[in-house]
Amino acid sequence: MKRCPITYEEIPNNQTYSKKGIQQLSRRLTDLKVFNYSKEEQIEEAHKRVSKMSIQGVQPKLSGKLNVNDKTFEITTTGGKYILKPQNPSYPELPENEDLTMKLAALIDIETPTHGLLYSKDQSLTYFIKRFDRTIKSDKIHVEDFAQLSDQSRNTKYSSSMETVVKMMNTFCTFPAVEKLKLFNRTLFNYLIGNEDMHLKNFSIIHMDNHIKLTPAYDFLNTTIALKNPQEELALPLNGKKRNMKRQDFISYFGQEILGLSTQAIDTILNSLEHEIPNFDDLIEISFLSDNMKNKFKEILDSRRSILFS
Repeated sequence: MKRCPITYEEIPNNQTYSKKGIQQLSRRLTDLKVFNYSKEEQIEEAHKRVSKMSIQGVQPKLSGKLNVNDKTFEITTTGGKYILKPQNPSYPELPENEDLTMKLAALIDIETPTHGLLYSKDQSLTYFIKRFDRTIKSDKIHVEDFAQLSDQSRNTKYSSSMETVVKMMNTFCTFPAVEKLKLFNRTLFNYLIGNEDMHLKNFSIIHMDNHIKLTPAYDFLNTTIALKNPQEELALPLNGKKRNMKRQDFISYFGQEILGLSTQAIDTILNSLEHEIPNFDDLIEISFLSDNMKNKFKEILDSRRSILFS
C-alpha cells in the first residue's frame, strides 16, 4: 500500500490520490492528473514570473489555479487561488517538510488552509496551499503582514520582537484577547517543531466579516532541519533572546506577563499540545519526508519537548 500525498491515507498501488484528497480540492473533481512540470521547469517558471506576481520570498513560488474540467493544476500569472512551491535545490525536501508541519499545526487546532502535495511529471513532489486572501470570485481580501503594519520591509523583517507583535495585535485586532490565545499556541508550536523563521512577514491580519484577526497559518516548516547550521531558535527575540530558550520564557514571561493569559488558559493550551505529541510522532512517521529527515524532525521535537514540558 502507498499513501495519498494530500491526506496521507493509505491507498491502493494503482491510485495516485485518495478520493478524500481529491475532493478537498473540489467536490466536482473526480481525478487529478500529474502536474505537467518538472521541478526544474517549475523553478524556471517561478524565476520568469517573479516580477509579475504578488507572492514573493526566498523559496521559489508559483501562482496556480485548479482546472476542474481538465483535472489538473495550471500555472497562472493572475487570478491564482493556490500557491505552488516546488523542490528547492538549496534546501532539500522543503515541500514535504512544509506539508507535514502544516498538518501537525492542524492537529492542535491552528487554522490552516487546504494544502497538500502534488506529483509532478518527474515524480518530484510540489507543495500546494489554497490562498486565504481570495474570494470564490477571485476578489482580493484585505490582508496586511506585520512588516507592513510596522513600516518594515522585506529587508528588515527580522528587526522587531515578539513583544512588538503583541503590541500590534492590541492596536489592530478587533478582539485582541482571542488572537493572543492563537498567538501563544502558534508560538509554542513553532518552537516545539523547530521553526526559527517566524519573522514579521509570516504574521498577518485579515479583514473579514467586519473583524480584523490573525490569518490562517502559512509558511510553517521545520527550518532547523532544513538549514545546514542553524544558529537560532526564534526569528524574533522573545525576552531579549533568540536562542537557549527556557520554559519560563514562554510560560511565565510571554504567556502571563506579555500576553496576560490566565493560568487556566495557558494550562489548556499546554495540555492540548502535550496530549497531541504522540500523534505528532505518528504523523511524522507516515509523512513523505525521507527517513533521515524524519529522524531529524523527531530529534528536534524530543529536545524541545523536554524543555517545554519539563
